[in-house]
Amino acid sequence: MRRLLRLACYAFAEMKGGEPMHETTSIGNSEDSILSLPLEKALAQEHAARHDLTFEGPAADFFEGALLGNGGLGVVLTTRPDAVMLHFGHNNVWDIRIAEQHAEEITTFKEVYKRFEALPAELPQLMDHPWYREYCEMAGDNYSKSYPRPMPCGSLLLRYDRRTAEVLGHTLHIGDGRCTVEFLVQGERAVLEVFVDAVQDRLWMSVCNSANGEALSLFHEARLIPDPNTPSGFPPAVIDVDPTAGVLSFTQVLPCVEAPEVPYSGHDQDKAFRLAVSITGAVPSAGGEGDRLSIADTGSGFSACAELWEGRRTVIQQAAVQMHPPELSGYNDAWQRTNEKWLEYWECSSVSLEDEYLERVWYRNLYFLNCSVREGVTCPGLFANWSYGSIGSEWHGDYHMNYNTQQPFWAAFSSNHLDKHLPYADMVDHVLPVSQQWARDYYGLRGAYFPHSAYPVEMTMMPYPVPHWGWEVCETPWTVQSLWWHYLYSMDEAFLRSRAFQPIREAVRFMADYMQRPEARGPRWNDDCYHIFPTVVPELYEIAPGFARNSDCLIDLALTKFIFHAFIRACAVLGQEEAEDGLLAEVQEILNHFPEYPTAESNEGQVFVSVAGENPEVVYNVPVPLATVFPGEEHGLHSSPEEYLTAVETYRNHRNEGGNELVFQALAGARLGILDLERFKRQIAYCLLPNGTCTDRVLMSGGRYPDTADFDFMSRMGVWFENFSLPAVINECLLQSYNGVLRFFPNWPEHQRAEFRSLRAVGGFLVSAAFEAGEVQWIEVFSEAGADLSFYIPWAYGAECTGDSVGRQICTGGTGTLRTVAGETLRMVKHSRE
Repeated sequence: MRRLLRLACYAFAEMKGGEPMHETTSIGNSEDSILSLPLEKALAQEHAARHDLTFEGPAADFFEGALLGNGGLGVVLTTRPDAVMLHFGHNNVWDIRIAEQHAEEITTFKEVYKRFEALPAELPQLMDHPWYREYCEMAGDNYSKSYPRPMPCGSLLLRYDRRTAEVLGHTLHIGDGRCTVEFLVQGERAVLEVFVDAVQDRLWMSVCNSANGEALSLFHEARLIPDPNTPSGFPPAVIDVDPTAGVLSFTQVLPCVEAPEVPYSGHDQDKAFRLAVSITGAVPSAGGEGDRLSIADTGSGFSACAELWEGRRTVIQQAAVQMHPPELSGYNDAWQRTNEKWLEYWECSSVSLEDEYLERVWYRNLYFLNCSVREGVTCPGLFANWSYGSIGSEWHGDYHMNYNTQQPFWAAFSSNHLDKHLPYADMVDHVLPVSQQWARDYYGLRGAYFPHSAYPVEMTMMPYPVPHWGWEVCETPWTVQSLWWHYLYSMDEAFLRSRAFQPIREAVRFMADYMQRPEARGPRWNDDCYHIFPTVVPELYEIAPGFARNSDCLIDLALTKFIFHAFIRACAVLGQEEAEDGLLAEVQEILNHFPEYPTAESNEGQVFVSVAGENPEVVYNVPVPLATVFPGEEHGLHSSPEEYLTAVETYRNHRNEGGNELVFQALAGARLGILDLERFKRQIAYCLLPNGTCTDRVLMSGGRYPDTADFDFMSRMGVWFENFSLPAVINECLLQSYNGVLRFFPNWPEHQRAEFRSLRAVGGFLVSAAFEAGEVQWIEVFSEAGADLSFYIPWAYGAECTGDSVGRQICTGGTGTLRTVAGETLRMVKHSRE
């Protein structure tokens, strides 16, 4: 038997735990301190492995299953009392049909705006007017279709005889991406080992005796099942059985036309996928069924490999006869390269926290992030690469640009996984042409207006041009914001020039034109400011009669200001000041006459609100009033006392109905240094699913949700990709650099120990530090780009700094600044008064 599998089996037999996935977990501190394990690169994977997920007994439900993946292929492993069921999905595989009707009826922004102006301002709501109600129904008709959506790629059922075998539970191994399923087979323990190949879209499986590592034959039948929700108009899946090769497969065509004719003759733009599985000991089904294979006990045990191919229909169909999974003898090689990839991943950064619950959240969610997104693969939508039936299809599983699409990538920067952000940059490139077209043809303006919703399929118009959400102006600067972050955290001028500058410039061009329209400035405003008008507060007021709540939304202002300043700096970095002098002059003029952020008086004092005149007790769906803190990054611990107080009181006064705040609102609290970590952990526990991921759950009624609302209605929609950014919140508690100055442990309890390695900071720095007994113990900073290093000095008598370029230098006062050389490491310790 393979040595690696033996070792895995022995380890499983001796394993004492992992955390039960289906039980309520403690959110206190562990007596067995994880700090006993040094944070060194060689041990990074071992440290991650301390947070394995264990589920006791059968896990038959989709949300009880173990999540596996390589960033493209995603697999949910579930266990039934009679079978193991594996559900396949892939970020590249979508039902690519798209409805794009009513182009002429949607008319232009100016025409719709004039109709709005003519409506009675005394209407309770605009939907009471027949024209607007009918217009919204027409504009939303395309989006009301069920497609496009992620297309589940079928399921593999492996049946065993429950008279002789019993499933005991499974463990998901965070350190190396394996899942081991433990069985009792005729009184002896056995283990099924499953892992997704990190390089190829393959799933490998094998069974052994837990005690001695010998190969076992556990299953007696394999069946491939096309997804039960495959649209009825699709050509039926073609199922093939090759018993001589031990291969079972099916091919599914994904038509590009909305209503495929029967029989379907095909189109050049059609897509398809093929799922195949190769199994040792496979023979024709005893019952003669064409969608399954029997598995004979040949004495060599059970080994199998499933593989998914996806792409153009013509390519997949023509090559189908050659598309067999590789020889099962390749198991060891696949495992070695997969383990090496996981080792490389965990070496990028690590944390060691006395608060074991938060450490567990950090490692597990970075595991899920690695499974669900990868460079060169389609950017995930709302529910990433795990789907089955209707699971993963709500809201098309698409890109929502008012936080959902952006949020999961917040963890990529500070966690030092910049490559995970590249699929997002690809998504921006994908939507840029239709965004430019919409700015030109709908608005009559320059640049690009980025959409409220978008799909990873070819689009010729906006999917959701309904004004009450389609006019959320904040989504344009928000879509391109992280492209600037990518540069700040990497100092990669090549990325800035080739990937970031054009989309940022196009967003700036649109916002400059939009704010310089006659309707957005002049006597009607009683000031000399350029306003953002009309606009829509995310998920709140829609278009109000008389535009009463549709100007200068705080998040529009914060993000527009952010991207204007980013554009100014990007032009300086790239030497584009002369080429962009006209646009730069417009931007500076607008910044010189920029509206104030709206505020109101609350029980907490003066607070920011989403729009002027708003009741500060309103219940929000998205934490818009906190946008100046995050993602706007204008306010935080660096702010003046007056601005900081307003931001803090806004945070304390804020009421959010849930769903969209688990990461978003907590990150703002961490930036302010006031996040209650115990309450944060309780909220995570409230949102935790049996598979270890966090869902979006309702927290209060009184806003959009009635008192009779099902607070758990989002839990079964899918695996919420956005919440994998929870590590970003923890990172901000340990290290902040958003304003270009490093701040250490700004939101960490004084009585708890913490250590981190290679968190990434603005300036292209990889930072490591330790905290104990209420004090920073040491700091190390690796400079990738040779940028100047600024940091808040955490010691009363200064910092003693050493490095190749600085020699030995004492920094005193509030902040220190050091010149660095690319490739050097600086070390800082406390300077004693003596």
